[in-house]
Amino acid sequence: MKYVHTKEAPEAIGPYSQAILEQKTLYTSGQLGIDPNTQEFVSNDIEGQTKQVLKNIEAILTSEDFKITDVCKVTIYLKDLSVFTTVNEIYQNFFKEHKPARSTIEVSRLPKNGLIEIDVIAQKS
Repeated sequence: MKYVHTKEAPEAIGPYSQAILEQKTLYTSGQLGIDPNTQEFVSNDIEGQTKQVLKNIEAILTSEDFKITDVCKVTIYLKDLSVFTTVNEIYQNFFKEHKPARSTIEVSRLPKNGLIEIDVIAQKS
């Protein structure tokens, strides 16, 4: 088991790793819409935070030579499910034709009062 860390994604805000690599499987921790350079949210809106979350996930994937098409499971946590359509549009632009399994859950609160958090599982062939 390898603890994954890249400076291209935000530091963990607690006692956990950005991701864990176990053989050919990468498990990311939940990512927020935080800029890795400032450690602050990039915006106060769902569009900006969603785009940044996906950039952070891509940075973690890339750091271990994974591609977006290696992602097999996504879990999305939303503070407000009414933004589901907006998140779906950004998500589809990110994943394009790739369609990993996914769950979307509304939660009452996220770390640092974020609007969205996403974690993924990726598998190399």
